[in-house]
Amino acid sequence: MNMNLKVREEISYLACPVTFEQSQQRILAESVLVAEKLQKISKPEIRSSLRASTIEGVFAALFYSIIGGVLLSNFLLDLGASPVFIGLLASIPQLLNLFQPLGAYFADRSTSRRSWSISIFLSSRLLWLIVALAIFCGNEFHIIDHLQLVQLTLAIILLANVIEAFARASCVSWMAALVPERLRGRYFGFRNSSINLMNLLAVPLLGLVVSKYPGGRVQGFGVVLIIGIVFGLISLGYQFLITDVNPIEESVSSKNTGSLEGWETVLSFLKDTNFLKFLLYSGLWSFAVNVSAPFFNLYLLDKLSIDVSVVTIYNSLGTGANLLMLIFWGKLADRVGNRPLLVMVGILVALTPLLWLFGQTDAISLWIWFPLLHLLGGATWAAIDLCSGNLLMGVAPTANRSIYFALAAAVPGVTGAMGIIVGGVSTTLASTDGWDVLFSLSAGLRLFALLPLLFIWEQRSIPLSRLWEVLFPHSKKLSKAANI
Repeated sequence: MNMNLKVREEISYLACPVTFEQSQQRILAESVLVAEKLQKISKPEIRSSLRASTIEGVFAALFYSIIGGVLLSNFLLDLGASPVFIGLLASIPQLLNLFQPLGAYFADRSTSRRSWSISIFLSSRLLWLIVALAIFCGNEFHIIDHLQLVQLTLAIILLANVIEAFARASCVSWMAALVPERLRGRYFGFRNSSINLMNLLAVPLLGLVVSKYPGGRVQGFGVVLIIGIVFGLISLGYQFLITDVNPIEESVSSKNTGSLEGWETVLSFLKDTNFLKFLLYSGLWSFAVNVSAPFFNLYLLDKLSIDVSVVTIYNSLGTGANLLMLIFWGKLADRVGNRPLLVMVGILVALTPLLWLFGQTDAISLWIWFPLLHLLGGATWAAIDLCSGNLLMGVAPTANRSIYFALAAAVPGVTGAMGIIVGGVSTTLASTDGWDVLFSLSAGLRLFALLPLLFIWEQRSIPLSRLWEVLFPHSKKLSKAANI
């Protein structure tokens, strides 16, 4: 929820660092100040909106961790699906992001961001009841076999993601209209920390339910899926507490900034070279990351045959590291900008797949190496996810921004799906170890994908040459002293 700031002189202190204990109250208070001046929204509305957005995100993340994470991968493996098939399945949500520009076009012609979002996500989440019903009916009445259950799950994933694609860009625009620019790092850092804290506590318990359920792991997933659907519905309930935004009124208010109509709106991004550079970066990065990212859990579950309950613990360690680092990255991003952090941390993320080559099934790998890899991944991806979203909000103009957000999802969606396909093929190479090829290829591609970041302009970011001085100011003083 972001907007252009016209009252920066009144809130210049917002860039100052705050302690973790002060973060929530200060973010709420500062957001009230800015949003009230820019949107004429009352203080109680702003406070309730930000709090409701945080809680809504927590429950939504729990739902998606069940229908799109390690629990779903393990469920499909139990049904007999191959790792290559599961990898291809992971490409579906990416590829269907192509529908986001069309969804943004129609969403911008609605009169309510909230009504549009709730109607779309309610229908998509209720579809998963069909899978839950098939799991229990198939076991009780033997009316559906494992292959048919895999096919049904595939159909639901396809349909649900097509439906949700029509609301995702609109939701980002809704958030962009409510969270001030100078607070994006800290607010979204706090919000994502809250989400990860809940995932840290809940996902291992859900994995334990699946692993130890008396009726077997397939039925255990059915129980967890029902719980996830309830979480998804609760998150939609909290959307009623978030201040609504009228897209048509937004469009009218932005006419002075060059708002366009019809297909000119959709194609206006072609004239924005800075945004095109961001699209190039996000497209290359998505391809490089997805060559290996969907296969890490499969590597543990299938190749190394590690129990799902242990894998969920690994994922929770990553979530915990993500949680601890988000506030730090958020405050640092507000201080130095998002682009420098994406370059610096991106190098670490690029090299991480190579470290997976050293993991095996020995005790050191199981209880030291893999936990450390997940801790590293969680800490670094906290910066990547946070800064990528904030950089997008910074390079996209206020006018017609839903289209920009949709395109920023569609392009990496297509390239990400292509990356998953390449990764799936790499794991099946007969002449060599497919997993070694997979991780090495992804590392090289990730480093290459960082190059376009060097040419993206961000208003509030410092030059890369000054990043080290800002992060470690004492090192510069020591260097000068040494020269003396």
